[in-house]
Amino acid sequence: NSSCQLSSLPLQMLFYANGIYYIFYFSATLAMIVYKSQVFSYPDNFLAPDLIWLFIMALLEVLRLYLGSKGNLTEEEAPLGLSLAITGGSVILSLYFLVWQTYVLKADVIINAILLCTYGLESILKVIAIAAFVS
Repeated sequence: NSSCQLSSLPLQMLFYANGIYYIFYFSATLAMIVYKSQVFSYPDNFLAPDLIWLFIMALLEVLRLYLGSKGNLTEEEAPLGLSLAITGGSVILSLYFLVWQTYVLKADVIINAILLCTYGLESILKVIAIAAFVS
């Protein structure tokens, strides 16, 4: 009996890097929202939704990374597939902070572009890993 390891090391490394990057992303976005609320005439009815979306995104990110890492390490396609689905929600929220939030600074564009690139690469690696698990 020879066993074959199907979990993806590059995907696991990307989960780790994404977790670290998201801590930076969350902190920077929160700081920029506070900055924008102090410097610009930030409408009160838009401040709370921007903060709520950021915290929802953080919750999704924790769940997404946990399920993805668990699915990859245990070589189970269901948690990895669920993580892939949650990535779709995270992409939409990242696009919100890139395009639709009240004020978009150049720093917002840069950190969201990096996040979207990592989501794209991670999604490709997840699909490859899922294909390896089911075959």
